[in-house]
Order: sequence, then structure tokens, then C-alpha cells
Amino acid sequence: MARAHIATALASAILFLVFTSHLILTWRRPVFDGSTSQTYSSKEHNSQYDYQHALNSEDGAGVANVAGTEYLLGVGKADITGPVVEINMMGYADPNQVGSGLRQRLYSRAFIVGDVSKPEDRFVYIVLDTQSGDTAVRYGILDALASLGNEYGVYSQKNVAIIGTHSHSGPGAWLNYLLPQITSKGFDMQSYQAIVDGAVLSIRRAHEGLRPGYLSFGSAVVKDANINRSLYAYLANPAKERAKYADDVDKELTLLRFKDARSRKDMGILTWFPVHGTSMLGNNTLISGDNKGVAATMFEKSVQGQESVTSDFVAGFSQANVGDTSPNVLGAYCEDTGEKCSFNASLCGGKTGPCHGRGPLFREDDRGASSCFEIGRRQFVGAKGLFDSLDDAGTPISGTSVKSFHSFKDLSSYTFPHPNGSIVSTCPAALGYSFAAGTTDGPGAFDFKQNNPGAPNANPFWTVVRSGLKEPSEEQKACHAPKPILLDVGEISNPYQWTPNIVDVQLLRVGQLIIIVSPGEATTMSGRRWRDAIASTAKSSSLTGDDEPIVVLGGPANSYTHYIATEEEYGIQRYEGASTLYGPHTLNAHINLSTSYLPYLADDSSAQPSSGPYPPNNVNVSLSFITGVIYDRAPFFKSFGDVLQDVNKRYLAGQPVSVTFVGANPRNNLRLEDTYVAVEQKAPDGTWRRVRDDSDWSVIFRWKRTSTVLATSEVEITWETEKDTEVGLDLYYRIRYFGASKAVLGGGISEFEGVSGEFRVF
Repeated sequence: MARAHIATALASAILFLVFTSHLILTWRRPVFDGSTSQTYSSKEHNSQYDYQHALNSEDGAGVANVAGTEYLLGVGKADITGPVVEINMMGYADPNQVGSGLRQRLYSRAFIVGDVSKPEDRFVYIVLDTQSGDTAVRYGILDALASLGNEYGVYSQKNVAIIGTHSHSGPGAWLNYLLPQITSKGFDMQSYQAIVDGAVLSIRRAHEGLRPGYLSFGSAVVKDANINRSLYAYLANPAKERAKYADDVDKELTLLRFKDARSRKDMGILTWFPVHGTSMLGNNTLISGDNKGVAATMFEKSVQGQESVTSDFVAGFSQANVGDTSPNVLGAYCEDTGEKCSFNASLCGGKTGPCHGRGPLFREDDRGASSCFEIGRRQFVGAKGLFDSLDDAGTPISGTSVKSFHSFKDLSSYTFPHPNGSIVSTCPAALGYSFAAGTTDGPGAFDFKQNNPGAPNANPFWTVVRSGLKEPSEEQKACHAPKPILLDVGEISNPYQWTPNIVDVQLLRVGQLIIIVSPGEATTMSGRRWRDAIASTAKSSSLTGDDEPIVVLGGPANSYTHYIATEEEYGIQRYEGASTLYGPHTLNAHINLSTSYLPYLADDSSAQPSSGPYPPNNVNVSLSFITGVIYDRAPFFKSFGDVLQDVNKRYLAGQPVSVTFVGANPRNNLRLEDTYVAVEQKAPDGTWRRVRDDSDWSVIFRWKRTSTVLATSEVEITWETEKDTEVGLDLYYRIRYFGASKAVLGGGISEFEGVSGEFRVF
């Protein structure tokens, strides 16, 4: 996660703590009662699949095993778009980056895999268009599933994995721990609940569509969608180890295809590819799923309506060992001189701020949107080509076992044998000075610098800042060495924990495929070592029988534990090493735990490891200084939805179409499973049909407060018409806006609409 203005955030944190005793009487405590409050419009598909009937019926049983083993499969997708305005965005940690509208809706995509003969053996892999998984979100999802009754009792801690795409362009204020809440002014229940409710709905849809099916796996090289943004640290890894790999980041996109056994139609795909969700720049204020959101939507739209796919087809683009990757594939340059940033510390004339990574279309003045779309397109092209070749080149997943385990482990003091034979320990969580330097995707402020092991190079003011929060002990300093500790976050619990010390340990298995569920951002080499360790242990123990183990890694998942760097990278203390929370042995601790627990994935295993100490759920104790919507009103002599600036009568394909309406705050109604915008086309019979909405990248919804005192606002809607837009002399379009206003003095919410004039595209 890039920390663009982390120093400002830290200063705010100190003031925050100083005044806590005064504010304790006035803060708003968002209360979570365990219910799912959002009511969705119904898009539910098939009723619950009767798998016992399928297994026993003549047409459902005994299907030829031409595509590997038959599993119980389900896919589901649901809207998780939270408040798109007036909430700080999650990822860059810039308090000035506050949402102003919507570029693309956010989704939860759920994938269920189960054993057809033992349906209780199953797992759910959920891909969220969010910065990461989260402890509180996962608690909320599990509580909501439990409330749905016995049918959903098969979903629990052991088999539910929540993975974020690591997008940096979604709303924040939903995470469990204090540190990421600081720049968002605390916790926002609406933001949190949208994610929980949407994730649960996606699981319900996957569950209700369960059916026998086949899985097949493949990989393809995507050469031009990621680079290593921290190459200096990567090169600290042993040369012999680096020589095993053709690239300094993983270029392989791996894909798992879900196919209905009866219809032989494709149900969905789940992919893994490592690239940061930082294509949209730190000055962007429009909500989107970043490059993976683009790739997923492109894939789903590309197969929509095809006979070979089911109507509920879902494409999940999961993150992988993302830690040191960047979508800014042209490299990092100094904005003031145009020269390349320094190699070891990413500086420009000794300064951090001017050094920025460049996306493929960085010259476009659109806050990264063009580069984002292009990096998403490149992932889509790689995935689609692989998908189309799987019948000939794919590897069937085989073996009846579907297994999973989950445990919590306190990494503040985990002692274990190091691969070199020594006994080592992890440390209470702490962040180094280079954490505040940010990265080339989002440089920090106050001239913190990367690559400063043992000798922090920053304004002395921050030594005072550190001691004002908590001065690390000598033991803590020695444990984290050579990291110079800026924030001893693992030992601060006032007013509640700043970061996790208790982490998730989880693996999933279906046949010969093993999925590592990583709670942090593993760097390229960390991911390789972790995957290799799992594969080697699985092979030596014959876990997957005669089949070669296939191992993938998904994260950041279930919680957010920042980074997982190798010991060698940790020693360099660039951003990734400084953000590795539990000291130099963090990676080896994860490898030790997951390989030790691997027998729980054996065919004959019915046990689970100890659950371990549960982390806190801070939903009901989190501070919030986020002001809700007070009321809305239209300007004098105007009504909500009135057109303030209408469209032109005609446009050329490729030109943007814009219209401005009298608006109201979008937080009054998130319009989940719906839209704020519809681009409509007039049919010959005079009726209108929707051809675009706010899930489309080409439709932009912007909201602007025009008067705080008068509570007036405007909405500008832009359709960036595509060059292949359907055109014609007798073809008319219009734009509709769907809003909701809040009355003064606690009044209710009133829905309204606005409609533009008609226009043609040539």
C-alpha cells in the first residue's frame, strides 16, 4: 500500500491521541448488530441445487471423466460499491484523496468448490474489489452467513477466504485497525456494510447455483503488465536463486476454469497475476476497481450472451505475490527533470516527492485512467487467450479431495527453527522509516527516504513523533534490526490496536491445486519461496498422490498485515522491507506455519489445527469523525433532477457526451445492484433501452457540492463514447440520472430522476 502522505497522517495521529480523552464523550460509535442492512433488488438465479438428486439421477451421475474429477461448483457476483463521495479513499493514505464520484462499480466475486460425495468439504474463495481482505469484514461475512440458517452452516472460519484485488481507488473507512483509519477520519458503517452485504450476496448466489462441474488449470505469460518497482532490493536475493527465473517479477497469469458438467458450459474463471492496483494515481478521486476491475469486467462482457457460457458467468482476477510489483511499466522518472529516479533509493536530486512511476499512457491527463484501462486490457487479453486454449492445453484438476484449514497465530513472538538450523522469533509489529517514504507508485511526504537500514534519514521532528506515540524498547529494536523503527504499532493499543499481531494462517486444496491465502503483500521472491516450499512439502509427503502439486498464492487476504519481504530484501530496508511488520523472519514464519499445517489438507484428514487466539473485532469500538449527510436541497426555482447544462444535439463517435443535473448526495442511497446513471437508446417503437450504466468504464459519474450552507450540489455525467458506438441518422440516445435527496430536520429519503435531451452519435 503506497503511503503518499503518511507523515501528515502520523502528525494527525498524535493530535488524535492527545485529544482522545476530550473526544471520548462526543465521538460517534458505529454500532454493528450483526444484521445485513442493505436491501438488494432481486437478481437471484436458480433455486438451491439438489446435489443429492444430481448424484443419484440417471443424467447427473456417471458423467464420463473426460475433464478430470467432478466437483461441486458455484460462482456468484454482487455489488459492493460503498459511498463514492466524501469518504477518504483506501490505499494511498492521503487525507486529501476524498471520493468525488464513480468510474466503475465495485464487486465481490465468489467461487465455491466442493466434494460432490461429501458436500460439507468445500471452500469459498472471494475476490473483492478492495485494497485487501480485513478482519472485521471477514467477521461480518461469517456472522451474516451463520444468520442465514443451517444450510449455510458449512461456511466457517476454516473454509472462507477473503482476498482483495489491492485496488487503491475504492472508498476506505472500513478496516479493523486504527492505523488505516487515521487518514479516513475513522470508521464508516455504510462503507463497511456495503462490502459485507455484497460479499454475502455473492456467496448466496454461488451457493444457490451449485452444480457438478469440472476444473481445469493453465498459465500464460503476460509480458507487459507489471514491473519490479523495488529492483534494488530484489537484487539482494542470492544470484543463484534469481538465476532460476527469467524475470524479476512473475509474468505468468494462471487461470482456473469452472465448467458445468451437465451443459458443458463455462461457469467462470479465477485468475492469479501480481500487479499493484495503483494504475489510478493518488490524485484520482473517482471510485473504481483499478486495473483488475477493468480486466474482470472486460472478460465478463466479452463472453456475455455466448452459447458456450452460462448466464451467470463470473470472472475473478485475484491478486498474487504483489508486494514489489507495479503497473507503471515504463519505470520511475523525476517529474521535475524527466530523468530516471536514482536506482537504490528512488530519489530525484535527493528528494522523494518528484519520483513517480509511469504507466503505459502516462502522458494522458486523466489521473491514470488510460493507463489503468490498458493494464487491465493486457491482463484480459492474456486471460482470454489462455481461456480459449484450455480445451487443448489445460491441465484437468483431479483427485476427490477438497480440503481447507484456518488458524490464527500471534506473530508478536512466534519461535520456530530457521532453515539454517538456528532458532529464531518474530517480533511485535513495527514499521520502519522507509514505510513513510512510500513508493514510486505513491511517494511519501516530509522527505522520508527509502533504503536506510540502521540509519533513518528524516527530519528529527519524527523522532519526537515516534517517542510521543511509543518509544520502542531495546529488545524491540534488536528484534527488528536492521530496521530503524518509526512506529512501534504492534505495541500500541490506545484507544485500540493500531495493526494486527494475530494473523490468519490458511490454505485451500482441491485435487492437486493448493492455494496459499496470504494475509500480507508477499514480494516476488517471497511468493516464489513460499510456493516452492508448499510444493516441495506436498510432493515429499505424497499429498497430491501421483499428480504434481500446483501452488498459487492469493492476497492480501482475510486481514491486512502489510508486507512480507525476504530476509535479504528486509536488510535493504526499502519500502517493502520497512513495511514487513514482524521482523526479518516474517516470511520464514509464514512458510513454517503453512508447511507444518499441510497434513490437515490430506485426503483422510477431518481435523483442524488449533483455532489460536482470535483477533479483536473493532467494529463496535472504532472511532468515527465522519459527518453523515445532513440534508439536501435544490437551488431556488429548481428541482432535483433538473438539467443545468444539457447535451448537444449531435456528437462524433469517440467524443465525450456530458450533462449536468441538480443533484443530491449519493450517500443517501448507494444504489447497490443498481445504477446512478443510464445511457439509453431509443428503439424504433419509441421505447428506450439501457445500453450503458455506471458499471461501464466509459460512463463517469461526478458529484460536486456547490454550497455547504445551502446544501446544494450538482451531478455531472459523462459518457466517453467509444469509436465503435452504434451510430445512425435515426438512432437517438439520452442520459438518465437516478438520485435520492434527504429532507431537512431528520426527514426521509426521496427518490428522483433527471433526463437529458436526446442526441445522436455519428
